[in-house]
Amino acid sequence: MTDQPEIVDSHCHLDFPDFEGELPEIIARAREAGVTRMVTIATRLRNEPAVRAIAETYAPVFYAAGTHPMSAADEPLATVEALTALARHPKMVGIGESGLDYHYTAESAARQQESLRIHIEAARATGLPLIIHARDADADMARILSQEHAAGAYDCVMHCYSSGRELAETALGLGFYLSMSGIAAFPKSQALRDIFAAAPVERILVETDAPYLAPPPRRGRRNEPAYTAHTARVGAEIFGLDYADFARQTSANFDRLFRKAAAWAQAA
Repeated sequence: MTDQPEIVDSHCHLDFPDFEGELPEIIARAREAGVTRMVTIATRLRNEPAVRAIAETYAPVFYAAGTHPMSAADEPLATVEALTALARHPKMVGIGESGLDYHYTAESAARQQESLRIHIEAARATGLPLIIHARDADADMARILSQEHAAGAYDCVMHCYSSGRELAETALGLGFYLSMSGIAAFPKSQALRDIFAAAPVERILVETDAPYLAPPPRRGRRNEPAYTAHTARVGAEIFGLDYADFARQTSANFDRLFRKAAAWAQAA
């Protein structure tokens, strides 16, 4: 047990080779740091069975599944029916990550947009939150999210938010959440911290995106769920809160968005 305030890593990738053979230790270190729950993400639907198995093995772990935009051109298009069927699993709590990434894969923009709209429809059909990856695609992302929301409401988190102020304002205006990763703790990320500071704290989540983007003082090393606490301490400073209060607030935000995970925890 630990006396650290409880917090949630809302987005990590525990199936990646970086963690092979170490998951019991990884999850134990998370618990010692106060990270009592984590959501691991399948970025290709063919990897869903392995990701599901991790969630089935470890009580603190939930999962989500979708087609990452950088993989959209290389993978079969998801279907609403397939995503809905996967969502029947009691520990699958989100749809995605999906989205748009024009930094590395702009040539597949049309395919990414088609995939994104499928994932949005699945989020509507299942009532699970959509998990969005956005990079160098702010205008198209704002347009599609707004169009689709006008056609039928859905819940959403902008994972690892590092885009501009306008997309953040669009997302917040639609009732969506912004998730803070280790990028927000980097010394040169003041502009991003200012975007978070202008958002309601009731719409903020915290994540690692492990094994990527480790925050200081772990920057440059493999990230892991325990390091959520480092980013959350920076988040507490941004919002002028005690760490315990920020941990409590972001955990409540997670429960409000990821209702299925919250219900599982209450029943356990």
